[in-house]
Amino acid sequence: MLNDRLRPQTNNITGRIGEHIPINPNIVTLIGLFISFFAGVLFASDNLIGGAIFILLSGVCDMIDGAIARSQNRRTKFGGFLDSTCDRFADAAIIIGIIYSGYVNPILGALAIHASITVSYVRARAESEGITCSVGIAERAERLLIIVVGSIIAALMGGSHNIMFLTIALLTILSYITVFQRIYHTLENLED
Repeated sequence: MLNDRLRPQTNNITGRIGEHIPINPNIVTLIGLFISFFAGVLFASDNLIGGAIFILLSGVCDMIDGAIARSQNRRTKFGGFLDSTCDRFADAAIIIGIIYSGYVNPILGALAIHASITVSYVRARAESEGITCSVGIAERAERLLIIVVGSIIAALMGGSHNIMFLTIALLTILSYITVFQRIYHTLENLED
């Protein structure tokens, strides 16, 4: 949703930036993954603001890798595969860091990871059937934004465990809603 409205503007800006970065987009993807791992480490060490900042930095890498690939005509099937795979590892690392810090119980954290991975799986499975399936209330950008905003609010409230619990609960609920939106979208568009 947010992605669809902002995508043309961000692609235009990042495309101009991507034209001038002389690096393989897959390297930028891997850098973004390691930044996400570090965000997870920061969350695990109770540094909510640091974790939020590093999520944003990893998001910049996630935009720039695609911009480099598009603007320099370096798009490859492997690059798309690598990007998607790294995104799943990054999402899990961030939530694992939040679980480790004790801000949420492991059951809720596991559900958040499951929901996040399932959102992406349903899209990939639908697209393997030829159905474009980037629909739903909480795509990856929205999910990460929820964590960033929740982390900043929790930090401003003295490291509130309640705010982080509500953040991850909201993330989980919206992710599962997105799963069902994608299943319904696929059902409506699948030709038997």
